[in-house]
Amino acid sequence: MGDTPGPSEPTLEEQIAAYQREFQDLDPQVEKIVSALGRLNRRMNVAYGRQTATLGISNAEWEVLKALVLSGAPYQMGPGDLAKRLGLTPAAMTHRIDRMVGEGLVTRDRDETNRVRVIVELTVEGREKWLEAMRLATVFEEDLLQDLSDDERGVLDELLTRLLRRVEHAQPDAGGRLTDLD
Repeated sequence: MGDTPGPSEPTLEEQIAAYQREFQDLDPQVEKIVSALGRLNRRMNVAYGRQTATLGISNAEWEVLKALVLSGAPYQMGPGDLAKRLGLTPAAMTHRIDRMVGEGLVTRDRDETNRVRVIVELTVEGREKWLEAMRLATVFEEDLLQDLSDDERGVLDELLTRLLRRVEHAQPDAGGRLTDLD
């Protein structure tokens, strides 16, 4: 894959040179790796956002659908648990659920065994949207990795997993967001 910058974004090499000019203690190899990961993450989020938009849902809604699917059948969670899993405030989660109930992606009902507790449940339509988003993502991801051999994919998998474990260990509370995005 080439290092093609966005319209006003410097190449990675230009960025590292500018950083080194301003901060001489920089390890250029480390900074290039971290910058490349950041750019890749940003571009992948944009690509996923475009895909979910074609399905009539936002990335924010996709995150809720994904959390419900990951919870396993019957695909139910409380709003507080969803908020915690997604790193959102309860108010932001309520707003997101309100939208999704209106769109028929989830239902929100009182728990019959505990009338104080609310249950958010994935609807058939919500699950279909999730499945279609997964189909689109699979095509995108296969295309993204097409130039890597099976061995290279294995090495990349292992390296990225090691990096993720390190940051998860060092920052165990960083799974969510610092601010709400919607």
